[in-house]
Amino acid sequence: MTAHIAAIATALPRAIEQSTLWDEHFRPLLGGSRAAERIFAAVGVRRRHAVVSPLDLDLSECTTGERMRLYNEYARPLGHEAVSAALASADLDPADIGQLTVVSCTGYTAPGLDVQLASSLDLADDAQRLMVGHMGCYAALPALAAVTDYVTAHHRPAVLLCVELTSLHVQPSTADMGQIVSHALFGDAATAVVLRPQESGLEVVATGAVTDPATADHMTWTVTDHGFRMTLSPHVPEVLGKHVKRAVERLLDDHGLTVPDVRGWAVHPGGPRILDTVEHELGLAPEALDPSRHVLREHGNCSSATVLMVLDELLRARAPKPGDPVVAMAFGPGLTLYITLLRAR
Repeated sequence: MTAHIAAIATALPRAIEQSTLWDEHFRPLLGGSRAAERIFAAVGVRRRHAVVSPLDLDLSECTTGERMRLYNEYARPLGHEAVSAALASADLDPADIGQLTVVSCTGYTAPGLDVQLASSLDLADDAQRLMVGHMGCYAALPALAAVTDYVTAHHRPAVLLCVELTSLHVQPSTADMGQIVSHALFGDAATAVVLRPQESGLEVVATGAVTDPATADHMTWTVTDHGFRMTLSPHVPEVLGKHVKRAVERLLDDHGLTVPDVRGWAVHPGGPRILDTVEHELGLAPEALDPSRHVLREHGNCSSATVLMVLDELLRARAPKPGDPVVAMAFGPGLTLYITLLRAR
């Protein structure tokens, strides 16, 4: 018995056009900086979604406590919507679910979001719960591996939910280019995946990882008195470029596959340069990463939810044939690279 993805669903708050964010909010704060304007235009984002738009409320000076209160207000309804849609698509009831795993690096409370959702969804009282926090953009893939283990061992369906409300952590605007990139790139989303112990759908085959602790300071997500602050080095793409080919080839080789055998790529769009690096290092065709670029363009980088959104876009655009291998890949603090091999059944 193996675990298969039966459904994926995403819930999104209100959309905001990138050009409007720049013209009406960030341009005045940054004194019309031409360098900042180029960054906003170059990150590959056309629109993003936010539970709290800076056009309505500037959170940049709010305390972390105030931001957590907003997280508690918005995270549960958005997560509930995503899980409900995924369960409906999989033709399952909440009572069928044996485990709920919730991933988030943008908010905390206790009882946690997993408990809140167990109540609002009316899960069975014996349903197990798991919270995965503060791992960052790659967290969906190790969480997917954990959920796969549960489904395989217990022969019961399970749900993975990634909820990220990055809009709650907007920082005071400065001339720091890394901070400007963060302000230009991130959006909010909740994405749910239903896994079932069945012999059809997209089988989760194996997961691999690489961490380069020597470059840990290249990407950080630090809790401060004014929300969570990201630092992002421009050297991230070149560091990933040193590891991605070897890591992918190692995982594929374990299953008798090579890069040309892969029929679909769901790569976390951490930014255009990261996608260009993956494409170059793996020798992929230009259209191979179209699903990643589409999600980046229409939603921005939604942290852990993003790779699942890309996988959903890939499955909608290019439904794999039985036997086709698919690779999902995401990156984050560490620097860490996670890779998951899937296969259509």
